[in-house]
Amino acid sequence: MNANTDVAAMTEADKKAQYNLNKLTKWLRHGVGDAINDFNMIEEGDRVMVCLSGGKDSYTMLDILLSLQKSAPIDFSIIAVNLDQKQPGFPEHVLPEYLAALGVEYKIIEEDTYSIVKRVVPDGKTTCGLCSRLRRGILYRVADELGATKIALGHHREDILSTLFLNMFYGGKLKSMPPKLVSDDGKHIVIRPLAYCREKDIIRYAEAKQFPIIPCNLCGSQPNLQRQVIGDMLADWDKRFPGRIESMFRSLRNVVPSHLADPKIYDFVGIQADGTPRDDGDKAFDRESFSDPGRISILASKPADAHDCGEA
Repeated sequence: MNANTDVAAMTEADKKAQYNLNKLTKWLRHGVGDAINDFNMIEEGDRVMVCLSGGKDSYTMLDILLSLQKSAPIDFSIIAVNLDQKQPGFPEHVLPEYLAALGVEYKIIEEDTYSIVKRVVPDGKTTCGLCSRLRRGILYRVADELGATKIALGHHREDILSTLFLNMFYGGKLKSMPPKLVSDDGKHIVIRPLAYCREKDIIRYAEAKQFPIIPCNLCGSQPNLQRQVIGDMLADWDKRFPGRIESMFRSLRNVVPSHLADPKIYDFVGIQADGTPRDDGDKAFDRESFSDPGRISILASKPADAHDCGEA
């Protein structure tokens, strides 16, 4: 193969890579845009404080929000905020240089929460809980100082599902991360613009954009974290049963309180058989019909004369 052929091959490869990146960008923009619209995350005149950790998720969130800002039918401003927690070896120059090159307004907050966490949490215990509470309190304070009306966090679809299972398995609660919430003190609105976005798409996007990723040496180095175990479970399901993750996430948007068991959110005590048809009723003797997306995918790929002996 001569030099000219090599150049032509590289050019075609570059074109293909750019085409794939454009498709991925449109997909992520669509997901973020839908989440913003569905939950009214950003309004006219908002000052959005984008919390930038240096990880793939927050880089992607900032990048997509800056892109949407240019074409949005409303005016809103963005300020990127990083909390430098004074972890050993943290490359302090990376984010300021990156943000300055982007031309986006930013602020770096220096708070030595690392020493506090290491002093308070015994060796071998999970640091995430205390670290998260300290970080949240600081970010709320900074939001006040900067006049931010919204605080944007980079949690994606798998983060939301992981939280659901963590609360079910270990907390006995049917609870997850909402795409939008009000803080405990009622003073701040927190939004998660990546709520509809798949982690695997974010990984591909971050790699293609070559974001200067900064690893977390505090929590990222802890083995056997419960959240990591749940994350591995979801990744395995996504690989073996295509469509299952999508179906589980849709369930968070299709809640039927009358078919759960919490008398605080549904009046089980007061319901009466008064002969009036009800939207929250049920045909008690009808057999429920369920479809496993993974199973459907497998069956659809079988030849017409294949016979499946699995349970119906």
